[in-house]
Amino acid sequence: MSPVLTTDVAVIGAGTAGSTAFREITRAGRTAVWIDHGPLGTTCARVGCMPSKAVLHAAHEWALLRELAGDSPMTAVSADSLWARARATRDALAAGAAQRTRTAAGDRLLMGTARFVAPGELDVDGRRVRARAFVIATGSRPVVPPSLAALGDRLLTTDTLFELERLPGSIGIVGLGAIGLEMGLALSRLGVRVVAGDQLDTVAGIVDPAVRERALRRFGRELPLWLGQPMQAQAVPAGVSVSSGERSETVDMVLAAVGRRPNVDKLDLQGGGVALDDRGQPRVDPATLRAGEAAVFLAGDVHPDRPLLHEAADEGVIAARGALALLDGRPPAAAERRARMSIVFSDPDVAAVGMAFDQLDLTTTVVGTAEGSGNGRSRILAATDNLVRIYAQRGSGTLLGASLMAARGEHLAHLLAWAVQRRESAASLLEMPYYHPTTEEMLQSALKDVASQLA
Repeated sequence: MSPVLTTDVAVIGAGTAGSTAFREITRAGRTAVWIDHGPLGTTCARVGCMPSKAVLHAAHEWALLRELAGDSPMTAVSADSLWARARATRDALAAGAAQRTRTAAGDRLLMGTARFVAPGELDVDGRRVRARAFVIATGSRPVVPPSLAALGDRLLTTDTLFELERLPGSIGIVGLGAIGLEMGLALSRLGVRVVAGDQLDTVAGIVDPAVRERALRRFGRELPLWLGQPMQAQAVPAGVSVSSGERSETVDMVLAAVGRRPNVDKLDLQGGGVALDDRGQPRVDPATLRAGEAAVFLAGDVHPDRPLLHEAADEGVIAARGALALLDGRPPAAAERRARMSIVFSDPDVAAVGMAFDQLDLTTTVVGTAEGSGNGRSRILAATDNLVRIYAQRGSGTLLGASLMAARGEHLAHLLAWAVQRRESAASLLEMPYYHPTTEEMLQSALKDVASQLA
C-alpha cells in the first residue's frame, strides 16, 4: 500500500479557482497537494468562455464575408473551416492552461478522483492524503434533463459541442441563458438553422424591462425565440422534433443549455464532516466560503453563487486565505467582494453591473437612459439598437448599477463596474473626459439624464 501523503492543505480541482488557491497557499510557505481527475485545462479554456468566444469571432467573420460578398461567389473560406479554426484556438488555449498547471504544481500534482474517507483524510484512487484543511474547486458540469438524455448522440452540451468536426445543418437550443444565446447567435451566423427556446420570458438573464424588450427585438431578427413555455424534444426518424406550445420544428441535433450542476456528488462530503442541505449540497458561508464548521472551503463553479472566471479567481484566494487562517488558529475573515459584473458576448453585447433592476427600490432610484440612435459612433456602426440604462441613488447620485445592450458593450460594462465599485456619482463621472465619436459617450448621455432628474 502506498504511504500516506501528508500536507497542510489539499486543493481538489485544477481549474481557475484551484490554481489561484494553490498559488496562494504555497506563496504563504505552506505545503499543498493539488488533485485533479483530468483532463487538465480550465473549464473556461476547454469548454467555456474561450471556445465560445472563438466561435463567436468565427461567426462574426463569416457573417461579414457573406455580407460583403453579396451575390458574388464566396472565397475558399467556409463556415466549417472557420469552425475548425475556432476549435484549434480552443485546443491551444486548453493545452497552455494544462501546461501551466503542471509547471506550477511540479511533483505536488496528484492525478485521480478524490473522495473523503474521514474528516481530514482523502482517498485518491487508492492513495491516502491527509490534510489539515481542504479547498474544493471541482467545478461544475452541464445539467441534462432526463427527457433530453434520451436523445442519445443527437444531444449536445457545452462539454461536447466543441468536439463536433463539422457544423450541423440545423440545431435546437434548449435554454437561452448566456451560453444558449451566445451559441444560438454564433451558429446562426455560421449558417446553421437555429431554433431556440426557454421557459422564461427573457434571454441572457436580463431583468431590466427596457433592455429585455430591446434585446428580444434585436436578437429575434436573427433566430426564432420561443419564450415563456417549456421546450420539448423528441427523437424522430428525420432527427429531433422540438416544440414549445403550438410551435414545432425538426432539427438535426439539440444543445442543452439549461444550466450547470456543482461537481460534489463523488466527493462524499459528509464523510469529510461537511453538513449538506436537503438537495445534497454543502452549506457554504458566502462571506468566507467555508462549509459549516469543517476545515473545508468551496471556490469557483462548485459554489455557483458567481460562476464567472474572474470571480473564481477571487474565490480561490478567499478560500486559500480561509484555510491558512485555520492553520494559524484564527477564524476565517469575511472577504469584501468586487462589484458584480456579467457580460454576454452576443454582439451587441448584453451586460449587467452592480445592483440588478429587480433589486432596486424605484422610489429612491433614478434611471438614466441613452439610446444608440442619439450616439454618433453607434450610428456609424449601424448599432442604433444600442441602449444603456444607469441606476443611481436619488439625492446623492451614487451609481448603484446598470444594464445595457450595446455593440462593444464589454468595454462600457467595465467602466461602469469600476465606477460602481468606487462608489462614483453621476456628478463625479461627468467631470471625466469623453472622446468623440465613441460609444463611451452613451455613458455621458445616460449620466446627464440622471443629473437632470436629480436637479
